[in-house]
Amino acid sequence: MGKKLLIDNENYSFKKKISIDGDKSISIRALLLGSQAYGKTFIENILLSEDILNSINCLKKLGIKISLIKKKCFIYGRGLNGFKYRRNIVLNAGNSGTFARLILGLLTKSPFYIKLIGDKSLSKRDFSRIILPLQKIGINFKANSNKTLPLQVIGSNFVNPIHYFEKRGSAQCKSAVMLAALNSPGQTVIKAKKSRDHTENIFKYLGIPITVKKNKHYDEIRVTGQKDFRSFKYKIPSDPSSCAFFVVLTLLSKNCKLIIQNVNVNKSRIGYINILNKMGAKIKIRNTRTRFGERQGDVHVESQPTLKKINCPSSLNSNLIDEFLIIFLAAAKANGVSSFYNLSELNKKESPRLKLGSKLLNQLGIKTQLTKDSIKIFGNPYINLKKNINIKDYYKDHRVFMTSVIAAFTFGGKWKINDIDSYKSSFPSFLNIIKKLGLKFKII
Repeated sequence: MGKKLLIDNENYSFKKKISIDGDKSISIRALLLGSQAYGKTFIENILLSEDILNSINCLKKLGIKISLIKKKCFIYGRGLNGFKYRRNIVLNAGNSGTFARLILGLLTKSPFYIKLIGDKSLSKRDFSRIILPLQKIGINFKANSNKTLPLQVIGSNFVNPIHYFEKRGSAQCKSAVMLAALNSPGQTVIKAKKSRDHTENIFKYLGIPITVKKNKHYDEIRVTGQKDFRSFKYKIPSDPSSCAFFVVLTLLSKNCKLIIQNVNVNKSRIGYINILNKMGAKIKIRNTRTRFGERQGDVHVESQPTLKKINCPSSLNSNLIDEFLIIFLAAAKANGVSSFYNLSELNKKESPRLKLGSKLLNQLGIKTQLTKDSIKIFGNPYINLKKNINIKDYYKDHRVFMTSVIAAFTFGGKWKINDIDSYKSSFPSFLNIIKKLGLKFKII
């Protein structure tokens, strides 16, 4: 039996200034590019989650020397295609879809098949979206009929630059092709639906030849390959997706104020702040600056007694995809019926999150109308539970767990939340920060 979290909601208030763990998406990209740079790369404030530790172990299996001292990481790269390939390498990405998909783009020159595996959750996720463009570049795969993990990948001596149209708004697909382009002769051209642009930003910061032409709905990205780049220093900003849990906790609580410092406020990552402000929150970003190619700032938030319903524009979905569950909580306490559309991608994450989000709200007594790709949430600003809530069978999805914790503190009731260790894959200090804010829970 796994550990369980017990929460019996009590009155609390806080006025605090906190820091959040480093951004997971950027931590993974910095590791991957550090492995391809010449020399000793230094990454500060790297996220020490299970996903990152699994990523480091995989790179070590590929012959990259990496040392980790608390949140400081040193990577000793040998330049492009600097991996040491051997037979029978098995890379275990654990729960990290980002690492699993992006590393495939860097295996373009492997002379041997490399096996890529993941945990039970990752092994259910679709890899065809990565396999198809990488095959055009010249990488070969052995995969099952569902195109899920485990799979095997082998490189080629004939790597081609391609023209690729990324239609899903997937930063992982786009980034995998960009990383493969590093070893391709000539210029790779990507027409990509709007999504997170961390890979573009770090390419620019490192001086990798890249041009980005931004249009209304798509970006045109051109990467010139086979250009070596030197080692670098990089300080990871705080993860805005992790911040979202504490933003909503503060909003839905009484007499609370919070400042979250040094947050990555890249426009492609703070869609949830825009949505919450449309709902009546007064979240402000102050002390903004650009460092290491990324926009950073301090997020200021305070309790909001009443929130308004939202008809969420689906054009923002790619900027919200990891925060929808916590936004659903805000909608559950809003005045009126909130609507969210075109969310089929949400069921292709670590769990069927759209279905689980609806199930969680129903357990709280919140009415929902669910289709395969949309949800309507009938908010109740006066909800104050007096019953027992048991959260289980949620695929050990870290975001479902953390959303449930925030719900427990803001909706009332007595809660038992199973599979407590799930949050460690992305946000290992989550419960410690809960404690620092003065909120109480028990682990059994």
